[in-house]
Order: sequence, then C-alpha cells, then structure tokens
Amino acid sequence: MPFTKMHGCGNDYIYINCFEQNIEHPELLSKAISDRHFGVGGDGIVLICPSENGDAKMRMFNIDGSEGKMCGNAIRCVAKYVYDNNIAKKEMIKIDTLSGVKTINLQVKDDQMYAATVDMGEAILKPSAVPVLLEEKEALIDYSLQIEDTTYNITTVSMGNPHCVLFYEDISSIDLSVIGPKFEHHPIFPESVNTEFIQIENRTMIHMRVWERGSGETLACGTGACAAVVASVLNGYCDKDTDITVKLLGGELIIRYTDNSVFMTGPAEKVFEGKFQWKK
Repeated sequence: MPFTKMHGCGNDYIYINCFEQNIEHPELLSKAISDRHFGVGGDGIVLICPSENGDAKMRMFNIDGSEGKMCGNAIRCVAKYVYDNNIAKKEMIKIDTLSGVKTINLQVKDDQMYAATVDMGEAILKPSAVPVLLEEKEALIDYSLQIEDTTYNITTVSMGNPHCVLFYEDISSIDLSVIGPKFEHHPIFPESVNTEFIQIENRTMIHMRVWERGSGETLACGTGACAAVVASVLNGYCDKDTDITVKLLGGELIIRYTDNSVFMTGPAEKVFEGKFQWKK
C-alpha cells in the first residue's frame, strides 16, 4: 500500500491517495501504521479522497482509530499533496472535511507548495455547539471548572472540533500526561476534547502545548492554535484582526482572528514516500 509521510510543524500523518485505491477499515490501519515502533510512525492517517464539493476530501484518523472532523496541520499537507501531484494545479484549493469545505491559499516555489493560509471558518463559542454540557451560558470564557481537588479556569471553543484552553505563567513544567486525560475524558465533554495549555509572551506571541483527544501530546495542532488565539483575544491577552504567532513544540503558526473567520498560515513538508505491508 503506497503512502506519503508529511508533517506540519511536526504534526505528522501518513497520507494515502484514495483517488487510486480504496481503504477498508481505516480505523484499524491507523492503529497499525501510526505505531512508531512497529509501523511507519505518526499522529494518525489522512485519506485523500475524491469530492463532489471540492478539489479533494480529507478523512483523518487518530492513533487510537477514532475519526477526527478536522486537522489544521493536516489540511495544509493535503493541499500540498493535491498541488504537487497535479490533482488540482492551482494556488487556491478547496478541501472537503467533516467540518465543511475549507479554502486554502497556497504559497508555491519551484512548482512545490511550501506553506499555505487556510480559512478555518468561524470560531464557535456556544457551549452546546462545542459541545460542552453547560448550556446555561452563551460562552464559557475563564470559567471555573473543578476537577478533583483543583480548580481550572477554562475557555471553550469549537473550530470544527472541540477545544478547551487554559492559561499558565509557565507551560514548560506541566505534566500533560497527567492533566490532559482529565479533560479528554471529563463527562462535560461528550465528544471528548482537545486541551491547549497557553503561556502569553506578549500581545502578538503566545506559546502552546497541546493534548489531543485520541493521540495524547503532539508537537502541534492547527485547530488548537486557532482556538488558543480566539481564547487569548476573549480573555484580553491579544487583539482581533492581528497576526498572532503561536510557538509550538514543532514550529510556528500565524493565526488571525476576525469577526467572521479564523485564518491560519503555516508550513507543509513532505518527509518521504513508501509502501506499507498491512496485515489486517
């Protein structure tokens, strides 16, 4: 089975061209091929499929086999694959996702895409739409949530998938393997949740670590970076209509939060191609 390994800011997935092949049981394949010891290694798989609504459709599966609705770093890599492999040779590409069709403006050099700006759509704040089972509020901003013997101040945002954002003075010493699962599996998040831990540098730069549902801590999360900037604006740390640099473990993304949408700019890189012998 041919595949292409790609990453955006270290958020690495195995990409499979489903214009040319059909993948049965992708949830099982994702578990097998994503294993960093017995497989290719990655944060999951992304299927690049034909679409009636865009130039291609992406389906992404996490390490645990669960299907995600959207991945900001992966969609840039899908756009790169589609452009570089002549599926759609144009500098504005539309990719269909479970969170709707996204428009990507490509940056190209020597006939290869190296970065892109993605219109990620509107940030959703209503708790029932995130979803969060606290429907008495229009938005959860700096909301006090008690977990065991600790109170956390959270801000929740949906970028097509659910996010919970927390602010710290120093995120380097946080043990995400302990705290992350407490949010991921908390009953107020019926679809689980991605959790972002944010340290404010200044009004145009923030630092972020992320615990992704179904994957654990990853080097980057595009939708998480978008949610982090939205939450930073809502909590008064940053400003709307301004390019905010989000420094992740795997690199940097530029996020701009406007009244109507959130825009994400970042790199997309091909690592290698190969064939995987999959024994179901």
